[in-house]
Amino acid sequence: MRTVAVVLAGGAGLRLGGTLPKQLQLLAGKTLLEHSVAAFEAAPGIDEIIVVLPADFVPAWAELLGGRYRKLSKVIPGGTDRAGSTRRAIDQLSSGDNADCNVLFHDAARPLVGQEIIADCVAALGDCEAVGVVAPTADTIVHLADGIMTSIPPRESVGRCQTPQGFRLSVIRRAHELAAADPDALQATDDCGVVLRYLPGVAVRTIAGSERNLKITYPADLRTAESYLADPATGRRGGKPVQG
Repeated sequence: MRTVAVVLAGGAGLRLGGTLPKQLQLLAGKTLLEHSVAAFEAAPGIDEIIVVLPADFVPAWAELLGGRYRKLSKVIPGGTDRAGSTRRAIDQLSSGDNADCNVLFHDAARPLVGQEIIADCVAALGDCEAVGVVAPTADTIVHLADGIMTSIPPRESVGRCQTPQGFRLSVIRRAHELAAADPDALQATDDCGVVLRYLPGVAVRTIAGSERNLKITYPADLRTAESYLADPATGRRGGKPVQG
């Protein structure tokens, strides 16, 4: 079955600062978006790439990216939020010739996603319908209510979600259809959460993430990413000990 990577780059990224959305800001001479697209271009298990951008940026970036990346098929406008952008991509894929495919959704704000993680996601979708990348937490996590700690779950039972998140297209399409029809739907921050809530019978398998696969949110995150690029082994799964 074919696997399509959808690079979600539709947000504004206001916390990073600057005049451009964060996915179009530079890291080591390339935009975060280009780093992400290049990772999937290099991945043998990826057949096609779709990029989701704010509508105003689509024409220029479709021309720019289209001349650089062979697997890139489309650059499409996003929605008003992350879930809306995901649904735009789902609609695009559903209108194609293939009745079903596997799809990986990746945040462009994670420019250093590794080939091992991508390959593991593709492999997992060979015998499951949903997969998420999860990194362990070094911090103790607490449950809160009105500013009060209510419980502390065992650290080994919690983790930090990363992307990509992978699904059979028919599964993630149905989950978002149910979410869109739900008047009490919560704002989704990721797609595994949509599947967990609306398709509880679908098991979401996890694979190991890495510190290197960080999300760029604040200026300090760019400096951390630069340090990872300067020392490629740092932060990888099975590489040098994670710094921090």
